[in-house]
Amino acid sequence: MKRKSIYITLALVILLGSTAFLFRTQLAVVAFDLFMAKDVEESLQKSYKPLQSDKTPEPVVLQSEPFSVMLLGSDQREDEPARSDTLIYAVVRPMESKVLLISVPRDTYVDIIGKDKKDKINHAFAFGGHQMAKDTMEAFFEEELDYYASINFQGLKDVVDAIGGVELPIGKDIVNKGRDHEKFTIEANKPIYNGEEALNYVRYREDSDFNRAKRQQVFLDVAAKRVMKLDQIGKVPELIEIMGDNFQTDMQPKFIIDLAKQMLTGGKVDMTSYTIMGEGMKIGGVYYNEPDMEDVQEARDLIDSWMNPDTPADQLLQPKDAEKQKLK
Repeated sequence: MKRKSIYITLALVILLGSTAFLFRTQLAVVAFDLFMAKDVEESLQKSYKPLQSDKTPEPVVLQSEPFSVMLLGSDQREDEPARSDTLIYAVVRPMESKVLLISVPRDTYVDIIGKDKKDKINHAFAFGGHQMAKDTMEAFFEEELDYYASINFQGLKDVVDAIGGVELPIGKDIVNKGRDHEKFTIEANKPIYNGEEALNYVRYREDSDFNRAKRQQVFLDVAAKRVMKLDQIGKVPELIEIMGDNFQTDMQPKFIIDLAKQMLTGGKVDMTSYTIMGEGMKIGGVYYNEPDMEDVQEARDLIDSWMNPDTPADQLLQPKDAEKQKLK
């Protein structure tokens, strides 16, 4: 009888252990709801900065429709004027855990909405903050944006350190040595890179603006995978607190929390990237990037396809020339 009890107990332990493993993500979400959600929502409230043009959205429990977000990485440090160092038009399809990232190199020559002039697209943020940057990007793509989210250099660096670093595909040393540039070296083939190294990786531009945009896409991919790991869930409140004033968005806190839980339980996040290419030119001695209008049109087509809720996941438009879009 005693041996039978041992067998029953062992079987029960195996069953519970197997169930916990199979449903570990769901269990983590339940734990998050019980112990962290309230604190996280309060912390996110500090970063909630709606724009003047925003309409108050209805509370959403399950986000089923695709939506778009302008992602900005700001180079602001302390009291310095800020410019957008990273500009990405993102489309999120939460039901399939798919994300489209369309990068615009910062020197891209565009109409700055609200200034009645053409200039580098990253100057829109310096001229008129998130609102002008959003208006300018919408005009460039001829597509509306539902939200914006921005983080500055300090926030990026601190978050990477908090998650224990990120894995970056660096095959040879990256050396920033330009006469007017901040000097740094990122060693190749390290298993993990800290916040300072990750920041330098996304900022490096001595090869080309195109490659810089691609590195930013790579960083977002590896950072998302790192954060989505189960062992990082307990760090969510810490990450939100670290970001603090370094992070701003017009997505409501509850929307962000519900979306994160939804995508966490939806499986691996799949990212598709595209970058607007162009030709360098000088106007009045200033360097600009004249965008390739074929690339711009392809980007618009990609956005249309991904924003259409009726487009099946296996029929989503993909970038035509994968070789052209590779990091070089």
